[in-house]
Amino acid sequence: MPYVIGIDTGGTFTDAFAADQHNRLAAAKTPSTPPDFAEGFLNAIDELAAELGIGTAELLADTEYIVHGTTSTLNALVTGDVADVGFLTTRGHADSITIMNLEGRYAGLGPDEIQHMARTAKPAALVPRHRVKEIDGRVDYKGAVVVPLDEQGVRTAVRELVADGVEAIAVSFLWSFRNPAHERRVRELIHEEAPGLYVALSSEVSPRIREYSRSVTTIMNTQVGPKLGAYLAPLEAELRRRGLTGALLVMQGSGGCVTAKDAPAHGITTIGSVLTGGVVGCARMAAALDTRKVVSTDMGGTTFLVGLVVDGRPVGATSTVLNQYTISTPMVDVHTIGAGGGAIAWVDPGGNLRVGPRSAGARPGPACYDEGGWEPTVTDADLVLGIINPDNFLGGRKKLNVELAREAIDKAVATPLSLTVEEAAAAIYAIQNAQTADLVRKVVVNSGQDPREFTLYAFGGAGPMHCASYSRDLGVKEVVVPLGSTAAVFSAFGLASSDIVLTAERSQPAQMPVDPATVNAVYAALEAELELRLSEQGLTFSGVVHEREADLRYTMQLAEVTTPVPGGTLTTEQVERVGADFEARYESLYGEGTGFPDAGLQLITYRVRAVGTLPIAPALPDHPEPSAARPEPSGVREVFLDIRAGRSPATIYDYRALGAGHRISGPAVVEAPTTTVALPPGCDATVDRLGNLVIRFTGSRLEDS
Repeated sequence: MPYVIGIDTGGTFTDAFAADQHNRLAAAKTPSTPPDFAEGFLNAIDELAAELGIGTAELLADTEYIVHGTTSTLNALVTGDVADVGFLTTRGHADSITIMNLEGRYAGLGPDEIQHMARTAKPAALVPRHRVKEIDGRVDYKGAVVVPLDEQGVRTAVRELVADGVEAIAVSFLWSFRNPAHERRVRELIHEEAPGLYVALSSEVSPRIREYSRSVTTIMNTQVGPKLGAYLAPLEAELRRRGLTGALLVMQGSGGCVTAKDAPAHGITTIGSVLTGGVVGCARMAAALDTRKVVSTDMGGTTFLVGLVVDGRPVGATSTVLNQYTISTPMVDVHTIGAGGGAIAWVDPGGNLRVGPRSAGARPGPACYDEGGWEPTVTDADLVLGIINPDNFLGGRKKLNVELAREAIDKAVATPLSLTVEEAAAAIYAIQNAQTADLVRKVVVNSGQDPREFTLYAFGGAGPMHCASYSRDLGVKEVVVPLGSTAAVFSAFGLASSDIVLTAERSQPAQMPVDPATVNAVYAALEAELELRLSEQGLTFSGVVHEREADLRYTMQLAEVTTPVPGGTLTTEQVERVGADFEARYESLYGEGTGFPDAGLQLITYRVRAVGTLPIAPALPDHPEPSAARPEPSGVREVFLDIRAGRSPATIYDYRALGAGHRISGPAVVEAPTTTVALPPGCDATVDRLGNLVIRFTGSRLEDS
């Protein structure tokens, strides 16, 4: 009975989910093990085997594939622990990555940071200036070679870089996406001078217009590719030694996975790896529940993540910003802030209480873990407020120390602000809920969507404790807390449910209407490229689908809007329809009447996603019917769930005693083996057929009285 496994390695916990073709499921949650995250990965496999009642070797021998969401590349870029890279670029353009398209001081910053321009600064240089080499040779905007490549100059530059100790070389020439011949020849020359050296070409990594972002994407890919390979190769070898016969796959930020062998060559695509599993899980759950629009919210130990699913598909973006550098690679659009359960509460020099973005992580963790942590966290506040049962954390496998939590809050927050410990804990709780609600609101509204049309999914170990509070003012229809076999490991379920997804794109700017023959030729070439890459994955697919899109803009604008394109051989009418669809999408984003059709339209970039459907898709089983019409509480305790009401009696329920159709009302707390759900006054919750807790707001809220 072949299994599929998802392993989601977070900063605090490593979550694991396994399923076989007969819907036998298992879940496990173990502490992450920085800096050697592979140790936590392997521990999670052992825990899954124990849950299934079999040995690790037996589980791995029967596993079809493991999908891994890893922080390896993202952490490497954030911390600067990357390969030493050399950069080859066109003569006269060595400073483009330093000039940063004039956006380096503010890219990725919030409005409150940008308005204080004197306090902003460019980030550290991606590549030291002495490791940037200019090469003679030129291709024009049509792809014609106007200056031949100086091959001897390439050899000299490579020898100098190798002598300087570089571990990899990035190559980005002007207009290489129109004609990659020079870049490909440079790779041949590099391998002649330094066999085996890692090389990345912009024409393969990011064949998209805009020199700066294309070069940045290629350089960052070159920085993380060798490191990702150095992480995955020994991990896969150890899995093989322990009995794995199937494939090790790595999640990408695009919402699908690739083989571990292929991942290092496209390392930049994995920077959102650990962020997207939950959004993919939401898409799968939404399909099972026939829900069209979902806000995905994942509050783990370190971060709070928000993404959207519309009409069954995660909402994506064609670029992102990391460390103030703009990266051109398609990704699921996931927004994150440092507001997980391990977010540290602190008082700034002005006497203001802050929560996050620093996190206590897995080591030492919150103060209540009693493992050396001394700074107060959101988890410590939840414990002091009575939301968390200190004897039931992680299903009782870890006992929490309430006194240590109180001491940490008292010293760092309560005493400096002249508050009681409980008042300080309540303030931490309120700030956490306010800043997470702000992010959710921003993501939904900025996408041009109406929150009232969405269902909010809340998962992660800490998410269910706060979801009713951070979602009630948004106007969402309801909140779904996945509590069946995926409770607190929902991202790992999403990983195990994912398919192989590869993306190919090419910029070829042209004024609309574009000749259908040109459009068809470009899409045919992109689809042929993807078919080859799919075959190189070495996997069997139950089906393959190509999804087309194009980036269009009004003439003279700088930014494009991504627009779907139909498959097959396109006619003139269908190409014109793409332009009309762009204008409709433009106005849906920026408001009715904001378009300017008199300026004309330009088609800038063609893009195709190939989705190879893997043969095993975990299906969630129906939750058992209840043995009694009404749920039986397991007790009552004083809990702080409402800022106005303070501490009040709340009914406690053991999730394992709840059946499909059971209904409970707040104030209440539902304790599951791997998480806790807080239901403030004014909430009703029903257990649906999959075992999820569906929360609705009745409108009678104490804080409005």
